[in-house]
Amino acid sequence: MISAATSRSSWFYDRLTFLYPVVDIFLKPQKQKLFEEINKYAPGQLLEIGVGNGTHLKYYTQHQVIGIDSAQNMLAKAEKHLKPNIQLHHMNGEALQFPDLHFDYIVLSHVIAVVDDPDKLLHEAHRVLKPNGKLFILNHVTPNNWVRFIDKSFERISKFAFFKSVFHLSDLTAIKRFNLIHDINAGFFSYFKIMIYEKAL
Repeated sequence: MISAATSRSSWFYDRLTFLYPVVDIFLKPQKQKLFEEINKYAPGQLLEIGVGNGTHLKYYTQHQVIGIDSAQNMLAKAEKHLKPNIQLHHMNGEALQFPDLHFDYIVLSHVIAVVDDPDKLLHEAHRVLKPNGKLFILNHVTPNNWVRFIDKSFERISKFAFFKSVFHLSDLTAIKRFNLIHDINAGFFSYFKIMIYEKAL
């Protein structure tokens, strides 16, 4: 039985933790760009949803961070990278156990296209963000060029891996609750993007 803190996708990815060192090599340049942006902002309370194996936690240099993941095996690995300014919790991002208006910043790094309900995730992010709080999203976004045909070819297969190969943030109604303030290319023909949103009042 899947617990309240667990999702269908996390059950799947929990069994693939052995692959993440390889995935980290591929994602490292994108994540470095993401943290360059995050660390430009004043120190504050930050929530990272989907912290994974935590190899990137060292890049949080000034914020007080709570990292959550619904995959227990991932959290066990992330605990090896803890710092004094970081806490970790087993929690589902679609059912956050935090009060309203609690965080200055929320980070979704390669998460929004693998959760069960992206709209619900964004609604929860909006709820716990303070007024004018910032939402950082690093993800692939299917572009309007030849790369879209690659995404389309993997669409059926990707469903078995709880992954949305064809992905457009504009398809999510909850994203309208945020205002886009920065859109940064993070590599590969505009396929990966860092998008910084501000909570709409």
